[in-house]
Amino acid sequence: MLLEGKVGLVTGAGSGIGRATACMFARDGARVAVVDYHLETAEETVELIRKAGGEALAIRANVAKADEVKAMVEQTVAAFGRLDCASNNAAFGGGFAFVPDVDEKNWQLAQDVTLKGVWLCMKYQIPQMLKQGGGAIVNIASLSGVRGEAMQAPYSAAKGGVIALTRTTAAEYAQKNIRVNAINPGGIRTPAIVDYFAKVPGAEEHTAGVHAMRRLGEPEEVADAVTYLCSDRASFITGTTLDVDGGVMVNPHTL
Repeated sequence: MLLEGKVGLVTGAGSGIGRATACMFARDGARVAVVDYHLETAEETVELIRKAGGEALAIRANVAKADEVKAMVEQTVAAFGRLDCASNNAAFGGGFAFVPDVDEKNWQLAQDVTLKGVWLCMKYQIPQMLKQGGGAIVNIASLSGVRGEAMQAPYSAAKGGVIALTRTTAAEYAQKNIRVNAINPGGIRTPAIVDYFAKVPGAEEHTAGVHAMRRLGEPEEVADAVTYLCSDRASFITGTTLDVDGGVMVNPHTL
């Protein structure tokens, strides 16, 4: 098991990629702090982990609030004694609009949760990891932060910031045994995207079509990559962004 004996923390772990990652951490031997803005969904994830024989703790936190993020890390250490790996997954999209029409509140909320939230998580995760002599962090970014997405300015801007922040932090702590990487998922079959497809006829087929594999990914396929990057098997990998995207960036349009 890749994370045997380690303690992991996952934000946004009440559904989708976050839930899959928390469950994968536990399956690979970690004790897991399951963090979400909604405590009830975090508790549902914990129940899944416990039914599978794992050990987990549900924590409610708003990652945009420094005091709640600090308490999140403190609760994890109080329960499990340490913090070895973290996946910072919580995000807010900001809605769909052309740039001049973006609502300022949605813009700010996207930056607060999606970008500031990742910074705050690392702000409090890293000191704990330094005390222990090391650790690994994987931030969930997005292809939107690399290439931009029409009508998703708040989300694209925030995710681009996550990529830059990941690389900056990796550079700062590369010699202190703390590795920091990011993952750019493609279209993943999460509850949010399933809800979107239900509202927009043809959206699922179009989305699948921009992937070279001509299908959506599953949350577990992203979770596998997160788990590997958090494990000692990825000991020489830091400051990278891994595209888990089914070939979106190499789409063979003629085939």
